[in-house]
Amino acid sequence: MKLGVYTAILHDRPLPEALDVIKSLGLEAAEINSGGFLPPVHIPIDDILSSQSARDDYLGIFADKGIALAGLNANGNPLHPNPTIGKPHAESLRRTIRAAGALGQTRVVTMSGLPGGDPASSVPNWIVNAWNSGALDVLDYQWNEVAVPFWREIDQLAADHGVKVAIEMHPQNLVFSPPTMLELIERTGARNIGAEMDPSHLFWQGMDPVAAVKHLGPVVLHAAAKDVRINQNANIYGVLDNRYRRLREDEERTSLGGDEYANEWPKDSAWDFVALGRGHDTAFWADFLEALHDVDPDMAVNIEHEDVSLGAIEGLEVAAGVLRDAASVRP
Repeated sequence: MKLGVYTAILHDRPLPEALDVIKSLGLEAAEINSGGFLPPVHIPIDDILSSQSARDDYLGIFADKGIALAGLNANGNPLHPNPTIGKPHAESLRRTIRAAGALGQTRVVTMSGLPGGDPASSVPNWIVNAWNSGALDVLDYQWNEVAVPFWREIDQLAADHGVKVAIEMHPQNLVFSPPTMLELIERTGARNIGAEMDPSHLFWQGMDPVAAVKHLGPVVLHAAAKDVRINQNANIYGVLDNRYRRLREDEERTSLGGDEYANEWPKDSAWDFVALGRGHDTAFWADFLEALHDVDPDMAVNIEHEDVSLGAIEGLEVAAGVLRDAASVRP
């Protein structure tokens, strides 16, 4: 298996230095952000798409550092009803698929996206619990009118470029769980779309990621190593904790496209993203790697660091230690 790092956390340094960090962690692979929510800091997409020499030079950086390129990541909302967000994210995904094919890459990571609730909507509408018929009407529109045509197009584009698209099952998307992942494949008839198994978002929804891997089987194409700690406050606030603060224009904030930005996390949160081992022990991660290995012995598993209590390097060191230990005990 290829154990590595998703390099978005290392966007503060050039690619060669980011690869040096990965090497120092005892890991061997890098997943590169290529657009969507984040700018493609570590890949010159335009050059990759237009120049064979640029492609050769880019791959040469990885070869020189002894690090494998293990996937491109274009996470965003390609189905966003606001065209200033949805259209650029959708085009970013298309360009990423073409770039992956040009680089000989077979994995592109993204999210399914989330449309509005009807054709007149300008904001996404996430149906969490469709207990009423109106909610099912919204889901019918979102799937049949928006998601299915788009993902059929993407499935064909991926086939044309020898790429598999791995969808992160992420809340506030149509695909946020194993059943919704399978629903997308069934509704579209896709042959080149599957799951990116990120345990973190399954943890806080109350799912068992190992059971999810076994349930999805060969649908799992790629994986992230990212942990979650459920806090005592979940007893009061629940995991659908909505106490976020809107950041002011004069505060540092992350753009999500158009005029949307990430909000400030609740200070007494119900759950938190944490470095590997701070939510689930090495034994869990060994079981997770074993389940992935049973699906594909060559699966890429890349650390995604979002533990705000640790710096970038410190957090990666903690996570890499747990991941290496888990790999060493896996039969």
